[in-house]
Amino acid sequence: MSTELPEPDRIEGAPHPRETETLFGQAHAEAEFLSAFNTGRLHHGWLLTGPRGVGKATMAWRIARFLLATPEAQDDGLFGAPPPPETLDVAHDHPVSRRLAALSDPGLFLLRRGPTDKGDKLAADIRVDEVRKLKNFFSLSAADGGRRVVIVDAADEMNPSSANAILKLLEEPPARTTLLMISHQPARLLPTIRSRCRELRLAPLGPDAMQAALEQAEADIAQEQITALNELSQGSVGAAIRLLNLDGLSLYSGLVNVMGSLPNLNQPRLLALSDSCAGKGKEARLDLALTLMDQLTARLARTGVTGQPPQEAAPGETQTLMRLAPTPATGRFWATKAQQAGDRARHAKSVNVDPAALMTDLFLQLAKSD
Repeated sequence: MSTELPEPDRIEGAPHPRETETLFGQAHAEAEFLSAFNTGRLHHGWLLTGPRGVGKATMAWRIARFLLATPEAQDDGLFGAPPPPETLDVAHDHPVSRRLAALSDPGLFLLRRGPTDKGDKLAADIRVDEVRKLKNFFSLSAADGGRRVVIVDAADEMNPSSANAILKLLEEPPARTTLLMISHQPARLLPTIRSRCRELRLAPLGPDAMQAALEQAEADIAQEQITALNELSQGSVGAAIRLLNLDGLSLYSGLVNVMGSLPNLNQPRLLALSDSCAGKGKEARLDLALTLMDQLTARLARTGVTGQPPQEAAPGETQTLMRLAPTPATGRFWATKAQQAGDRARHAKSVNVDPAALMTDLFLQLAKSD
């Protein structure tokens, strides 16, 4: 009996990037790609970079849809060539749009993590077996003579063998083929891969673009949550959706409450917080708690160093930050202390220390004055 696996490139609680009609906050990157297209400088390899969750995959699908739906510019004699396109928009009822939504367009190949050998779960990386399927794709799609697009989501997940196979493709690209590689951490890719691609960098979203993107994703947000989401997501729609899925705003408020009890930790608050991250099925919540703790201590250090707290992301946060980090010296102290405590917590997680004990120890380390 086969197991239906989730799509590895879909954020839980959000539509898949191929289903997202509008990309918000990335007009500059879109204009950069259009300029290359309209001036005949369309590179065969593009590296889409930027923080996780800002719309890189949505941009890749927009580009793929545009390339497969837009005919080559030709001079029609008396009437001349058509005007260059000013947008990547393709109507949702266009045949290419419908085929891409169904993953059935013969001109597109999506390279992403596949199943393990047993087929019961997704592989941890993109294996070379998935890359080898490209050979069949190129042989079949060559017959129609049209454009071909390959999306790699995400290039960071390629193992060494698959990375080398992609490198060969970049070195000897098939005709009329565009490779779109999504990367959250491009510095981890092979330098030779980076050097053979043109980078298209996407930026974190501003508050208005963030709200519009969340509304498009039909995220269930209250007006009073928007400021906190903007602060804690750091311009990433993906991070904002993760916060909503895991009740992250309440979790952050709990972290602030416990932090606010320093130097004498409020044990009942700490116990309740630790228990909320423990137990089967709460691994994602524990990961989020550690991420939010990194953010809280970074905001604490920044408050001390600059003398100016960031916009409040939880009730009472500003008061806590100002009290614990009133001077640049205390800001630097917290930066060092947070690094040590965070490293210790992540090591404990890697060796499967009980999550409740891990969270308790994290705060005990922060409570130490040395």
